[in-house]
Amino acid sequence: MKINFSKGNGLVPAIVQDAETGKVLMLGYMNQEAYRQTVKSGQVTFFSRSRQTLWTKGETSGNRLLLQEILVDCDGDTLLVKAKPTGPVCHTGKDTCFAEVNPGVENFLAQLEKIIQKRKKEASANSYTHHLLQKGTTYIARKVNEEATEVLIAALEEGPTRLVEESADLLYHLLVLLADQGIPLRKVEEELARRHLEKV
Repeated sequence: MKINFSKGNGLVPAIVQDAETGKVLMLGYMNQEAYRQTVKSGQVTFFSRSRQTLWTKGETSGNRLLLQEILVDCDGDTLLVKAKPTGPVCHTGKDTCFAEVNPGVENFLAQLEKIIQKRKKEASANSYTHHLLQKGTTYIARKVNEEATEVLIAALEEGPTRLVEESADLLYHLLVLLADQGIPLRKVEEELARRHLEKV
């Protein structure tokens, strides 16, 4: 969709979101030149309304926003900028300009999936994940079954703390099994969404 810069006298709001955690990091404004420079350089650039000039996030602090994607809203007059921050975003030193902690744990399974994929590619004698993957599908599947049983025992006999710990073990080993089979976590999420969102 074409961006309509004319509505805001040459400027459009640019909501910046962490591409990995989903946290809203800040709000800035872009004119056509700031947008072009952002796309060209891969570093998020804004137009400063107070200084009336372009500025690339992190010019002073070094905490830059590395562009991943830009989406335009349905009216064509607001941008959603997905980026990876290289440090705290707010000038106060906070992770976000809304004083939220980032990275959060909301999307940690996706982060863990990336860690597992990295271990899959990099041989290391000290990596338990790499060791599991080297053992093969049957071994990993048995570990998933073992962890599922331990979740059951924790729920029935050991209390909430142990249930959380054993659930974490189960999810980890399930992610390793998915990686072994070449199935991204996204496919599981899509299946869950298909089952439940259709019923809404």
